[in-house]
Amino acid sequence: MENTRFRNKLVAGMLVFAFILMALPSFFAMIESRDGVVLNDWFLDLIGPRDFSVPIFIIIWSTTLLFFVRSYKRPEIFLQAIYCVILLTLLRMTTIYLTPLNPPLTIITIKDPLTSLTYGGKDIFITKDLFFSGHTSNMLILALCFEKKTDKILGWFSTFTVGLLVLFQHAHYSIDVIAAIVITFFVVKLGKKMAAVKG
Repeated sequence: MENTRFRNKLVAGMLVFAFILMALPSFFAMIESRDGVVLNDWFLDLIGPRDFSVPIFIIIWSTTLLFFVRSYKRPEIFLQAIYCVILLTLLRMTTIYLTPLNPPLTIITIKDPLTSLTYGGKDIFITKDLFFSGHTSNMLILALCFEKKTDKILGWFSTFTVGLLVLFQHAHYSIDVIAAIVITFFVVKLGKKMAAVKG
């Protein structure tokens, strides 16, 4: 019975996730075409900007690869992550739509050819998907879904390092990163409940 529920939830989650991925390029194109507000961020005035695209790429995708390796033996955490990412993405789309922002004037665009595929192509880079930080929140999802203590420590390290690096690159405002950490805690709690197959 649990195997059937797991399979049904996994198929449903993957289908919804695929639908969201198909909708993202149009959404991001709309966001990028509109004008927004530039925030006054005193913290950004103190740091950077410097291009940390390469370390950000390495940290994100090496942590993600480790998560896939762990998921091979513990598919339950993959199911949890899928539902968390679905909720997070829908929430981010809502908050980004409701808070039209322009990036900091000193932004250095994060170049990630893999992530850019969700924007509509490997050479397309979006700068106005600001509130809240997807880089930070997606790393935190992995940290909270990991089961081994050492993996969790690595996940937290990745979360805080990526959060700091996107700020040093002036790719996000401080509030984007802070909000990502707070909001993701609640998203993961709900996502894990939705992904549960027992009880």
